[in-house]
Amino acid sequence: MKNIPEYSGTLRSHLLTVPRCISECSGIRIFGRRIKSLVFSTDVAIIKNVNADAIIAVYPFTPQPSISQAILNVSDLPVFVGVGGGTTNGERSVRLAEYSEHQGAMGVVVNAPMSDDNIAKMKQVVDIPIVATIVSEKMDVGARLAAGADILNVSGAAKTPDIVAKIREEFPDVAIIATGGPTDEDIMRTIQAGANAITYTPPTTGQLFTQMMIRYRNNFAE
Repeated sequence: MKNIPEYSGTLRSHLLTVPRCISECSGIRIFGRRIKSLVFSTDVAIIKNVNADAIIAVYPFTPQPSISQAILNVSDLPVFVGVGGGTTNGERSVRLAEYSEHQGAMGVVVNAPMSDDNIAKMKQVVDIPIVATIVSEKMDVGARLAAGADILNVSGAAKTPDIVAKIREEFPDVAIIATGGPTDEDIMRTIQAGANAITYTPPTTGQLFTQMMIRYRNNFAE
């Protein structure tokens, strides 16, 4: 074990940290930067106060350049921007992908319903990686890769490790990001299945405030 000196300061000593076990994965090298941990969040306060390697900014509304720009302006970390796949699709998603690259995104993320044709069109206009979300072992991963997807983002809930293992068996060299799960054991299962990088969902600011206020109330109750 290497001794790693650490400094956390006083005001920033309570920053959010991703699970240490994520360091066990190989990581994915993108433009010379090694990415092992990605935080799944669009909360700028969380994004500014977390020690992950990158941010994956995907949200359940139609993608809006003003949102991605706000996140990119705040983040000290590389950002992977969601550009649709469900409600937002087609040429609009292609234009969003191109614009996201101009804004400074490290990569663009497409959701499961995105067509292979649209991924191919995206690949023609962007030089940043296209991250294709895989939600089931029944999806045609080969077609996604043939269309131009550079990285797979496996999000299969409890089945994620099994999906990762199946993909790794068929495509031994493909780059895989995967949701790690709530515990270190779940994360390690996903890494051992073949994930190169892990997405981590942090607590919300509301949850963090709840914990903080409980401590404050307890201090005054003594």
